Amino acid sequence: MLVKVFSSAVYGIEATTITIEVNISAGTQYFIVGLPDSAIKESTFRVESALQSANYRMPRQKIVINMAPADIKKEGSAYDLAIAIGVLAASGQIKTDRLADFLILGELSLDGGVQAIKGALPIALQARKEQFKGIILPKANAREAAVVNDLEVYGVDNILEVVQFMNEEKGLTQTMVDTREEFLSNINNYAFDFSDVHGQENIKRALEIAAAGGHNVVLIGPPGAGKTMLAKRLPSILPPLSLYESLETTKIHSVAGKLTAKDALMTVRPFRAPHHTVSDVALVGGGGNPQPGEISLAHNGVLFLDELPEFKRAVLEVLRQPLEERQITISRAKLTVDYPASFMLIASMNPCPCGYYNHPEKDCVCAPALVQKYLSKVSGPLLDRIDLHVEVTPVDFGALTAKTDIEKSNCIRERVISARNIQEIRFKNEENVHSNAQMGSKKVREICTITDGGKTLLKNAMERLGLSARAYDRILKVARTIADLDSSDTIAMEHLAEAIHFRSLDREHWAG
Repeated sequence: MLVKVFSSAVYGIEATTITIEVNISAGTQYFIVGLPDSAIKESTFRVESALQSANYRMPRQKIVINMAPADIKKEGSAYDLAIAIGVLAASGQIKTDRLADFLILGELSLDGGVQAIKGALPIALQARKEQFKGIILPKANAREAAVVNDLEVYGVDNILEVVQFMNEEKGLTQTMVDTREEFLSNINNYAFDFSDVHGQENIKRALEIAAAGGHNVVLIGPPGAGKTMLAKRLPSILPPLSLYESLETTKIHSVAGKLTAKDALMTVRPFRAPHHTVSDVALVGGGGNPQPGEISLAHNGVLFLDELPEFKRAVLEVLRQPLEERQITISRAKLTVDYPASFMLIASMNPCPCGYYNHPEKDCVCAPALVQKYLSKVSGPLLDRIDLHVEVTPVDFGALTAKTDIEKSNCIRERVISARNIQEIRFKNEENVHSNAQMGSKKVREICTITDGGKTLLKNAMERLGLSARAYDRILKVARTIADLDSSDTIAMEHLAEAIHFRSLDREHWAG
């Protein structure tokens, strides 16, 4: 008897429906065809044990399982449950009436339990697109999939529940999630706040500008000056995620298997801080079975690289293209996937190996050549793509102990949102441009017009600091953001001067 069961595969962050055809005929062999990997070929042992645990039998006949389309490689153990249900249906042990209405996914344990899978959200979105009635998947993934409305989502703990549902012996409890309520209830849940930071007003101003325009930042200063503390608080002043951004971000984390059973939507901007030993593949994504990297997991959020010069040179260089294109393409011989990578980069670094170059109180023990060698680990082309270079100085005792009211993140965030609203109106007719940092060179020339005095100021700064044409564009973008924070239609001299101030740590200046 031939039956068809429907499952799904995820490539990149999009899902593709897989039809699992099971045919049982005279014979004794077991075949799985359709480009399955080793995990799928091993499913026969998990399926047989799971069926026995549920008091059903594995047919002792010739079983042929085809996974269509046959020209796409299938990977992972998420097909176990669909294969098991297909085998039961083809052998006449369960009814087949409901098979065409549902996508079925889940890894089987030997005792019949159903284990969690990756990519439940994009799979549910594809199921709704293809007008399936519902989806049956592990209970650990049910809330994640239930974010998609107009789709029945059933979470199960074991295969027996699915069998009883197919035989109409016992119903399943539908998982329901109010997407908007879930989104709005947790949208402002940030663990860190700028009110915790004493002093460092110049750094807070730089991060406010960065948040308002979506600019990249590098913080340079001695150990203990507060670089990491400040960086961790950046997401708390960024505008809240929109519902679309929340779904897009959740899809990426779903594919990477980063969501827990209680998660339905990611409602706060992600903050990713990979260790400096990270590989280039782990950072940008890829592998034999391509997975999102850290830059994609930071999509719509912040990527924090602490101790920037300690990262391998090759790892840092792969950041250059995603910083410009805001997506990363992973190419393999038979597969090409695109991952979004629109993130804010915030990096921190010491000014020298000992950490005390230019320190107001402590002496640096590094030779000038050693300082230059340390700083040269970060290439000029990468620095060009970082809009704000900010020197972080130690906080003195008086600022640490002063009993003054410190501005909370919410207050800073309101100014950031106001500036972003101006930019949304400005770029309403531009595709994939939502902030000043995302402007192309042509748009910069149109929008960032400056006076003759401003041109002279910028010319002198470029000659003194040895800035590139890309750095020129970056300064104009930052100046435009500062003007937006002031609700100014034009870029004034003081806006340009402040933008240039935040480029003062270019390489020639760092090394003295």
